[in-house]
Amino acid sequence: MSSPDYVQQLRALSPRMISAQLFLISVLGLFLELLLIRWVSTEIRIFAYLQNTVLVVCFLGLGMGCWDARRRPFVLRELLYPLVFLVAILAVPTFRIGLGNLSQLLSAAGDFLIWSGAASEGAMVLVHGTMGAFLTFALMYLLWSMFVPVGRLLGGLMDAHPQPIWAYSVNITGSLIGIWLFVALSAAYSPPMVWLGVLAFLALPFIGTGGQARWVDALLLAALVPLGWAAGYNPGWEEVYWSPYQKLSVKDVSQEGIQPPTFWARFGGELTPSQGGAFTSFIAVNNVGYQAMIDLRPESLSRFPDTNDFPMPPEQAGYSQYDLPPKFHPMTGAKALVVGAGSGNDVAGLLRGGAAEIVAVEIDPAIIDLGRRFHREQPYSDSRVRVINDDARSFFATTSEKFDLIVFGLLDSHTTTAMTNARLDHYVYTRESLEHARSLLNPGGVVCLSFEAQKPFIADRMARGLEEVFGHKPLVFRVPGNGYGWGGVMFVTGDPAVIQAGLAKDPKLEALIRQWQAMYPISLPGTTRVPTDDWPYIYLETPKIPILYYLLAVVLIALFFFGLRKLETPHRFRQWGVTDSHFFFLGAAFMLLEVQNISKAAVVLGNTWQVNAVIISGILAMILLANAIAAVFPKLPTSLAYAGILASCLGLYMTDLARFAFLPYATKALVVGLLTSLPMLFSGIVFIRSFTRTERKDQALGANLFGSLVGGLLQSVTFVVGIKALLLLVAGLYLAAMFTRPRALPHGEPATVPNADPVQAGVAVADSPV
Repeated sequence: MSSPDYVQQLRALSPRMISAQLFLISVLGLFLELLLIRWVSTEIRIFAYLQNTVLVVCFLGLGMGCWDARRRPFVLRELLYPLVFLVAILAVPTFRIGLGNLSQLLSAAGDFLIWSGAASEGAMVLVHGTMGAFLTFALMYLLWSMFVPVGRLLGGLMDAHPQPIWAYSVNITGSLIGIWLFVALSAAYSPPMVWLGVLAFLALPFIGTGGQARWVDALLLAALVPLGWAAGYNPGWEEVYWSPYQKLSVKDVSQEGIQPPTFWARFGGELTPSQGGAFTSFIAVNNVGYQAMIDLRPESLSRFPDTNDFPMPPEQAGYSQYDLPPKFHPMTGAKALVVGAGSGNDVAGLLRGGAAEIVAVEIDPAIIDLGRRFHREQPYSDSRVRVINDDARSFFATTSEKFDLIVFGLLDSHTTTAMTNARLDHYVYTRESLEHARSLLNPGGVVCLSFEAQKPFIADRMARGLEEVFGHKPLVFRVPGNGYGWGGVMFVTGDPAVIQAGLAKDPKLEALIRQWQAMYPISLPGTTRVPTDDWPYIYLETPKIPILYYLLAVVLIALFFFGLRKLETPHRFRQWGVTDSHFFFLGAAFMLLEVQNISKAAVVLGNTWQVNAVIISGILAMILLANAIAAVFPKLPTSLAYAGILASCLGLYMTDLARFAFLPYATKALVVGLLTSLPMLFSGIVFIRSFTRTERKDQALGANLFGSLVGGLLQSVTFVVGIKALLLLVAGLYLAAMFTRPRALPHGEPATVPNADPVQAGVAVADSPV
């Protein structure tokens, strides 16, 4: 098929038909993007910490598909072949486990911490890194292959539509529906089988596209659901939940006769949980050990033996890591707060310790439900306990309650949001968060913070942050992992006199702490950088970009050039012009603005999935508003929009949005949403006005999406300069876009397509998420 044929064929369709196809491919593309980000991040858990990598690969496929839009038609099976192949791999347990081992290979350097990941040594770092890069390339190629045909149709339809402003609105509306469709399925805990069933339904209108046999497409679509069921099945586990955040597998291990493992729970290992100590149920997240529900009631402990695998030293009975916090504060009439409450172990410990009232905060609703159903002590059913499903940082900012004891559970995250480098727990341990926690203490209050510090610098970071906030060194000791719990480093701070009184009152506790400090010494030089809301990276020793990010950049560059050769369109990149650069800069800047918005919202509103979905939807709504402004005021000077971008970026740079944390939630959400989205409005106007001056919308869209990919990679600089500095980079990119903007066509007329509506022509897709 010659170069212009496919777009010319699309132009032969009615505008209504083009709009319908554009809407459907927008819904399908966004839904598929979220599906892959979620699923790949689950089964290959290192990508739970690198969700942005999957996102930028989707952008790469979309952008290169747009460049190829005039050469080849959209063929559904070109999307389905790699998708079915990936699902089939995940459906075979051996292959799924093998693919999951990619996490260990990519974390070989050890400077990017993932839970239960061990660093390689010597030459094996290079060997494992090379193997990981090769397998990552193969995986990324599959994802890229799925989005190239989507990009072909998207670019072709945008180029063919006679009313670009309407086409753009249809694209954004479809994207919004795709987002909220997947959000609704996630909120309902739906498994991959359901996701793939919905995807198959969305793809039905495209069966037989490109003149291909319809029965092959139908067969491929029909295979998705049973393969999805097999891929979602987790043998050896009683129940599997797909919460809005992660995959959770649970197993009851309280039956008699089950032999204990070799401390599987503490170090991850294979998914073969069995009874150890007082553990009654195990929870795995994304195929690695995460939590254990433990029955530590005195009447229950006598049933559990002291073994080599799960020792239960008699002297520690009643002094588990969950029993310790109430021993540092008089609990008569005391009110306690637990953040990161999990399935209820910390709450159960406070109840045994005599707390009068407990507020338990947990971000994942599925884990709360598991605690209610499986925890033998039933802590969440006690009348003294109030359970709140929220992010810890959000609760700190919104509550007006005061507490005598605040307990940070083993609040360790195994995932990030889809557009940022920040894990869910990063903002809980910043200096600003600890200051919030201190403000919630009653006079004489105490804070107990537990954390599995896999590296010495993490313990030093926590200790130094607490010292700076509370004005004195915390009491620090490691609780050993055994049959009473998985252990971890405990930091105790607050009122020193109250803490010392608690130790003096309980000589056994004081002796145990001295013993643990001698057996497990912790180096605390006090030199590690304290995390802040601007630099929240608690798992990074110093400000630097981890080696893994350079490796992934090399993989993406290799994929780009491989894709150019495969698509036989290297000329498109060689013909790169000033206009392409303009749309490239706009895409990169817009992606970084999205990262800024989500990061700011996480600090002020919380890092929950609902907040992230609303913020992304708000961004798209702001683009639609920009579209409407450009349509109503077609002669609005572009220079005003550029000035608005630069002024709003500078204003955000100078404004600490955390100062609005005290406002009522709805008011706060409105204020923060408007302030962070203001640059988006001006950016949308700039894009639309530029788009009126380009004739090849497919090329412009491809360059814009390629810029989004690079913007996604550029956010790694936040590891060095912090998050707020992104605004300066954004301003620089928009300045570059201003100096490369396309000039007006003769007589100042916008570019149009045949049969275009002279009123609505001239506006097309801006920074589209699809």
